[in-house]
Amino acid sequence: MNKSITIKDIISKGLIAGVVILSLNVIGFITLLGERELITGWFSLGHVFLVATPMAVAYFTTKNMDYESKAKPIGVGFVIGAVSAIPSIILVFLETNTDLRQFLANVSPALTEFLTFGQGVVAGSFILLLFFAVMSALASFVGLLDKKIQHPLVTGVAWVLGIATFSEVLLIRIRDTFGRGVAKFIFEGETLNPIIALFIFLVAAGITLWWDQKGDGIKVTFAGFSPQKKKQLSKGRSLILMVVILFLPLLLGSYLTEVTNNVGIYILMGLGLNIVVGFAGLLDLGYVAFFAIGAYVMGVLTSEGALGLDIGFTFWTALPVAVLTAILFGIILGVPVLGMRGDYLAIVTLGFGEIIRVLAVSDVFKGTLGGAQGILQIPKPEFFGIRLVQPEQLYYVVLGGVLLAVFIATRLRDSRLGRQWMAMREDEDVAEAMGMNLVATKLMAFATGAAFSGLAGAIFASKLTSIFPHSFNLIISINVLALIIVGGVGSIPGVFAGALILVGLPELLREFAEFRMLIYGVLLIVMMLYKPEGFLPDERRKRESSTDEELSLAEN
Repeated sequence: MNKSITIKDIISKGLIAGVVILSLNVIGFITLLGERELITGWFSLGHVFLVATPMAVAYFTTKNMDYESKAKPIGVGFVIGAVSAIPSIILVFLETNTDLRQFLANVSPALTEFLTFGQGVVAGSFILLLFFAVMSALASFVGLLDKKIQHPLVTGVAWVLGIATFSEVLLIRIRDTFGRGVAKFIFEGETLNPIIALFIFLVAAGITLWWDQKGDGIKVTFAGFSPQKKKQLSKGRSLILMVVILFLPLLLGSYLTEVTNNVGIYILMGLGLNIVVGFAGLLDLGYVAFFAIGAYVMGVLTSEGALGLDIGFTFWTALPVAVLTAILFGIILGVPVLGMRGDYLAIVTLGFGEIIRVLAVSDVFKGTLGGAQGILQIPKPEFFGIRLVQPEQLYYVVLGGVLLAVFIATRLRDSRLGRQWMAMREDEDVAEAMGMNLVATKLMAFATGAAFSGLAGAIFASKLTSIFPHSFNLIISINVLALIIVGGVGSIPGVFAGALILVGLPELLREFAEFRMLIYGVLLIVMMLYKPEGFLPDERRKRESSTDEELSLAEN
């Protein structure tokens, strides 16, 4: 306990949390998620997001504060929650007494009904204030608990919320796999049954409690195994993982496999941009250009429509041509920007991406690229005479591309060229003074990154069977860059984590679709403040961002 807190601090933190909630209310985020009930008769996803901010503020504020009794931090959390409710209560009174919708379209009677729990303005406002205060006090209380209790408790709640959030997807899979009877037993409509929710909480908390007590002993036992035994166990884990990956479409079904394919294409692009940005330190905002080039080359060479060249190319024969063309353009981009760094490099590469998009949409190459009408009738890949039409079949094409990219990226990271990229990323002048050829090193980074993006574009074109210029705008580059930052710049596992978080989750939760950029912004802010190295950071960057105290703890 090493921190005191004043009344002014409590009020200011509560108001900050209140303003955040007010913003979510005004943009319609809470109203939209309020329609998504999680546990039947209890609460919705909107309620979770409504109290998440004041609970987080209360938890982190009281976690390390000085106190003589536990009542003080709990009281602080209560006050923070109560203060954070004030802006929303003011909004409720304004909505009922004035016509705010002419200025704020999302401030509607439906929002007021949700915030007041359908109990009227006065009674509902009091309930809202009490709800915020109690939940924030509860968060402060959890922060005071011993880790042995806190960890299982939080884990159990997280599992319940996670399963309830994805209940619509899980309902379909359980119904298709085990039948309607089992699905109706677990879910009521499309929401989680309260009894099942309690069961999930108890199981998750129980397993976590057991692991906290026995996990260290199990780890010590495994550590005492002979090298040969450890090698056998490692092979066994790898074999199980390979089997799961190969048969994943059977477990996921068509819809989830389609989502997995989309995530895989972004992983491919992320692995390429991770080489350019993460390994070599070259900020490329025009990365979508190579994605577009791969897609258009695949479309032009294989299309069965009017724009196709009709020279006998299939997906497999056109694929290397698309990748090589992307590599060529990567080198073409690299040559004029060899002397640029940082912001200047970002602006030039952004311009390159826009040039490619404008050329694709213009009438200059309409006879070849289709202009605004794009290229249609691109055939699906074929394998031994079987056309891979279903998502479960295309999964293996995407998987093959991802595995190839992971293998190449891993080998390059550990190679002499990879070490040169990282030296250049840290300090170009010092790297050049040590005898490194910066021209060749930079061009190799651009070419390799372009190859992965071109491969992703070619698969993307064949997957959709039609491509249009609006599919290759700047936002694609921003998305890929964002997933690298969230996962961990320079980290190959981080690319997978970032793609799952920023691409997979919005696909599974359609409620988030129109707020995707808001979520990106919030995640990036949180990452920079609390985990700047990313969710799954590269070990080198993790050591760089760690304090001396953290490093000493890790060593011990």
